[in-house]
Amino acid sequence: MARKKAEAHHGGAWKVAYADFVTAMMALFMVLWISAQDQRILIATSQYFQNPFHSPMNANAGVMPFNSNKTSHSEGRDQGSEKEPPSKNKAIEMTFLNTVAADFFRMLHLDQTLEDKPIDIQVTSDGLRITLFDRAKRPLFVNDSTELTEWGKFIMQNLAWMIDRHHFRVTIDGHTRAPAKPNASDDRGWELSAARANVSRRTLVYYAVEPELIERVTGYAATRPLPDEKPTAESNQRVTLSLSLSPQEHLSDTKLVETKSVPAPEKPAPATSADADDKALP
Repeated sequence: MARKKAEAHHGGAWKVAYADFVTAMMALFMVLWISAQDQRILIATSQYFQNPFHSPMNANAGVMPFNSNKTSHSEGRDQGSEKEPPSKNKAIEMTFLNTVAADFFRMLHLDQTLEDKPIDIQVTSDGLRITLFDRAKRPLFVNDSTELTEWGKFIMQNLAWMIDRHHFRVTIDGHTRAPAKPNASDDRGWELSAARANVSRRTLVYYAVEPELIERVTGYAATRPLPDEKPTAESNQRVTLSLSLSPQEHLSDTKLVETKSVPAPEKPAPATSADADDKALP
């Protein structure tokens, strides 16, 4: 009898192993769940685990709002010097925008270090500023028209995917270079810059960008040449798109979509008339 009782005490070892197994499965579930979140959540999570005592989350992310910088006796006294520190969401947003810019270059198979690259992307405090150059080596438009080249259509399709994916708000500016002859009239430049900006808008909408996301379309002719460039320089032939995150965007608003290159468009080219009407594309 004594021997049987002693053996009975060792019969619960499986419970410990089972508890370890359940804990491991729960940890795996959490990792898979976090990995399926939006890219900005992944960045925020990564930053949290790198520095857990300076969480990028808001102070009121829990059940009860609180100010971690104040004691229970400080309320109402010297509140000007005890305000919460600036939110770290801005830093997360900048990291996110840099990642989006790098992904866009990869989608187009472009080297960011090239001097005369056909696209320039700048990360600003408001979002992204994307400049599409219309150079002879890799033209965006056919000759001096408003018809996009195959390269131009390919860029616009990838841009449309990125804008729709992250729900950016868009402004589009068209620019031309100054006439080669001094004192020559630039009426053609005004018409061409405005028409190209509007064609860019129509093409983005054609490739599934919501029309409400495009806030402004403007043609500047040759009035805003690039810094350190002559007004007649080829680089001034360009279309600039300013992308900004929507005010209602939050870290958890969007779902993760695999970043991949969009194939060159096979659909018919959009309308190419120089007027700024809203004709539907074929």
